This record gives sequence, structure tokens and C-alpha cells, in this order.
Amino acid sequence: MGEYVSLELAGEVASIVLSRPPMNALSRQVQEELRAAAGEVSARRDIGAVVVYGGPKVFAAGADIREMAEMDYQEMALQSRDLQSAFTAIANIPVPTIAAVTGYALGGGCELALCCDLRVAGDNAKFGQPEVLLGIIPGAGGTQRLSRLIGPARAKDLIFSGRFVGAEEAMRIGLVDKVVAPDDVYTEAIAWAEQFAAGSSTALRAAKRAINFGLEVDLNTGLEIERGEFTGLFATDDRIIGMTSFMENGPGKAKFTGR
Repeated sequence: MGEYVSLELAGEVASIVLSRPPMNALSRQVQEELRAAAGEVSARRDIGAVVVYGGPKVFAAGADIREMAEMDYQEMALQSRDLQSAFTAIANIPVPTIAAVTGYALGGGCELALCCDLRVAGDNAKFGQPEVLLGIIPGAGGTQRLSRLIGPARAKDLIFSGRFVGAEEAMRIGLVDKVVAPDDVYTEAIAWAEQFAAGSSTALRAAKRAINFGLEVDLNTGLEIERGEFTGLFATDDRIIGMTSFMENGPGKAKFTGR
């Protein structure tokens, strides 16, 4: 659907695939193509899960530094809003999202992986937020999403030092959820996505909203968010289908319609 970002569909799983050789640098054009891809999958009701993939060699090695180096304060003050909103479009995809990471996921690449709900990494993967080594800080959500995912102290270590972490350390600190051989990264992510997509898309969307919004508020407010999403599902066809199928055939056999 774009020069550097394509959208591939296989059943109810969509793959957003980056292809900007040699390192998938996240230029302004790539950012806008990511935004468009996120908008496409978010608008469709036939997609139950999404994989974000950078290809077999590298996920994304960061921003386009040559492009960024030419911007002054006034230009970046405007462009930074577009940068953040493009990444937020990925984070706001309403169905489960999985980052399939091989090779480098650095700077903006790490931030893109953080926008997904889950991360599968090859054992050759390297994660990092090395922006301080350029005299800047993460600007596409790294200071916020990373600290929420792995805790502020660990996030500060990575951001303050700019160091890279391998897949095993990333797994240990909670930055990665599965580590597999590099050749298996994409197939593992697809299999995981297919497992999610087999469920009710109305329930999946409600669960993602409840978790994401609930994390931003106190527990009692979060419980009210959960209650609203829970009771709302009793107005859906999927709830009737799921409960009827359970009573007649046992668990895991329902064929949902997403309505």
C-alpha cells in the first residue's frame, strides 16, 4: 500500500511489513505509510490480529538520521507531533498486535516494537534507545512506553546509557515475550496472531481497551472501565454465539462473526 510499507493479509491476520533497505530507517515517508497501514487495519472488521515485521534481517535500526539532522528547532517542533501520532496509530490498532523482531530494533525501531502488544524476537535481536549518543532523547514514545513496560529504573538504564540489549536480556527484563531462532520469528508471530484471531474480535477489542485505558487510571476507575466493556459485550452476537456453542459443544469451538 506504500513504497516502503506493505499490508499483507492471510485469513484474519494482517501483516504490516517494512521494506526500506538497508536498515528500514524510519523516515517521514515511512512514518506516514505506517500511519496509513494502521488506519487501514483499524477500519476493517475482518482482521482479528496484526503482525508488524521488518523482514528477515532487521526490524528497524532507527530514525533517518540524515533527514533528522537537517531539521532545526522550529521544524522539529511541528514534525514531532506527526512522528508521535504515526507511532500512536500503531499503538491504537484495536486488535492484538505482535512485533516480529529480527536483527536491530534501535531508537525508533525499538519504539515501534513498543507500540505493539507483544514482541517475538530472534535470538540475534538487539534492542536499544541510543538517542542520548546523538545528543537527543527518544521522541516517539520511548521514554513513556518503555518505562511503563519494564519499569522506570530499567528504562532509565537503557535510555541514559544508550546501550544495546540482546534478546535474552530483553526477555529477562520484560521487553520481549518470546525468543526463537531468527528464521522462525515471523512464523511464530503469525501462529500467535492466528490464535488470537480465532477468538471473538468484539471481545478482543474490548479486552484491549480495558487493559490499555485501565493502566492509565486508579484501580477503582479501571474496574469501572472493565465493567462497562464486560457488560457491553452482552449486546453482541458474539456473546450469544460463544455461550451457545459452549453449552452445546464445549469450549473453543465457537465460530464468531465479529458482531
